[in-house]
Amino acid sequence: MGLNSYSQPARRAAIPQNYQWPKQGQWTYEDYCRLPDDGWIYEVLEGELYMSPAPLTRHQRCKIRLAHALYAFAQKHEAGEVLDAPLDVMLPGLATPVQPDIIFVVKSRADIVKEERIEGVPDLMVEVLSPWNWIVDRHKKFAVYAKAGVREYWIVDPQGRTIELFVLKKGAFELVGKYGVGKTVRSKVLKGFVAAVKEVCPA
Repeated sequence: MGLNSYSQPARRAAIPQNYQWPKQGQWTYEDYCRLPDDGWIYEVLEGELYMSPAPLTRHQRCKIRLAHALYAFAQKHEAGEVLDAPLDVMLPGLATPVQPDIIFVVKSRADIVKEERIEGVPDLMVEVLSPWNWIVDRHKKFAVYAKAGVREYWIVDPQGRTIELFVLKKGAFELVGKYGVGKTVRSKVLKGFVAAVKEVCPA
């Protein structure tokens, strides 16, 4: 399926009369576009629908702090573009869509950033764990992001105040390190970008 195949429909499409919601494993982007705008976070991974409530304030603090640091880096070095959820990311054949907490697309691949969504594989993705979705982030998304070819994946744990850094090697994620308060995380994909755990994950 080519990237251009996602140009329609626009979110939120009308629900036809007598519409039957699909079974798990059969969800499409068209089905996703008919979901209500009710405050829940919806994602479709390999045809299966996942949903979670709005994140907690601790989650948002971590996300904003790390996104701000990435944005400052991107601006200073003209390295690319930083975006955050809610934003649809289409990973052809795998996610239609997924909504990572933070997305980084390097400058040379800026063409995958469209007006309504990202249509392709970002270079770096970040998920900030919540009590109700940590299993998905650590397992389902972990596997899907690796299959898609995401070059670097960060898992931020606000409660434990840790950041795990994974890089893609031979089609699978390899743990570079798990960093706690007092440690600094150094990106492998974004050369020169560093983040202090205590600054990203406040007490």
